Amino acid sequence: MNQQTAGKLSMFDLFARSWQRPAAVVDLRFNTNDTAVAFAGADGSLAIAPLADNESPEKRIRRSADFGQATIRPRKAPPPPLIETAALTQSMLPIAVGPSDRFVVANGDGELLSVDASGEIESGGIRLGRPVKGLDYHEEKRITALSDGAALHLSHDGGPLRQLESAVDGKIDAIAISPDGLNVAAATAAGLAIWQTSATTGCDHIRLPERPVLIRWTADNRWLACALETGGVALVEPGAKRIGLLQDFPTPVSSLCWSRPANALVAAGAFRIAAWSMETPPLADSRSGALTTGRTGYVAIERVAAHPSKDLVAASYANGAIVIARIGSGDELPVRHAGEPVTVMAWSADGNHLAIGATDGSAAIVTFPPQIFKS
Repeated sequence: MNQQTAGKLSMFDLFARSWQRPAAVVDLRFNTNDTAVAFAGADGSLAIAPLADNESPEKRIRRSADFGQATIRPRKAPPPPLIETAALTQSMLPIAVGPSDRFVVANGDGELLSVDASGEIESGGIRLGRPVKGLDYHEEKRITALSDGAALHLSHDGGPLRQLESAVDGKIDAIAISPDGLNVAAATAAGLAIWQTSATTGCDHIRLPERPVLIRWTADNRWLACALETGGVALVEPGAKRIGLLQDFPTPVSSLCWSRPANALVAAGAFRIAAWSMETPPLADSRSGALTTGRTGYVAIERVAAHPSKDLVAASYANGAIVIARIGSGDELPVRHAGEPVTVMAWSADGNHLAIGATDGSAAIVTFPPQIFKS
């Protein structure tokens, strides 16, 4: 990785577009064609930023004719304001990536709304009638999964909702459709429930020592990683009925992700980036496949986001610092030295943009020129 800076400005100062929202940013999504990112606020509002930038970092880089040294000038003007919607609910706004360039959100009455990149809102034709606690959408299969906290409901191709039967005690909120669209997993009070999306009855229930608060599938649909309520990670292989528990975290795991290029699981919750190779998955021994990543610090990692096409991971510390590390390497590239704690962070599908939301309502998109990361 290479870094070019101007004076004492940080990479964030030079490469980021930033905006201030009235409430904490609690979630964000890039749309499927990588033209916009939507920031969901704790006040129920939605704000959308186009990814196109008239003053992108690449346009501001200059290379000297004499020595070939690259420099970048700061932005001349602040970025255009976000496209804002009125508050759609009075609390957290469930959001998912919708078809084409659209986002799917649920208002306070449990009605699903479709929001395009220009902020135009249309009814999604689905109404639960109660506040939605969990939401996911699978574009290829055109499946919508949503939960009111007590039960899981599916809609195929915008059709009527059908409630999935379950033998587990409700309290279903965190949900995730598998990448192939054949299964949907949901957190329950006693562990993890997995249904086939083509069926209405029966589910596999995997008991865990605690309630999951996050669920992440691998791209090949083989593994799930679940962040547990009071700390630790459950690694689950549903097909083989195998479970591994990673419990030696000094703080609760508030974020985890899969790196497909590195074939690795990455988690927050420690004083350095925690990562494991899935070539030797940590099922019986948490040291199996452990990958030393980044540097040990004095504050905990709170958010991680794996790059979609490189073996890189972005990580944010509790003091708001943001770094990028190569998985399995001790080197870190500082993006921001300090700031408000990050609540959510994600890469665009092309890996050129890192979107960030924070507790103070700040929203940002960091756009990296191609020469920043070596192959």
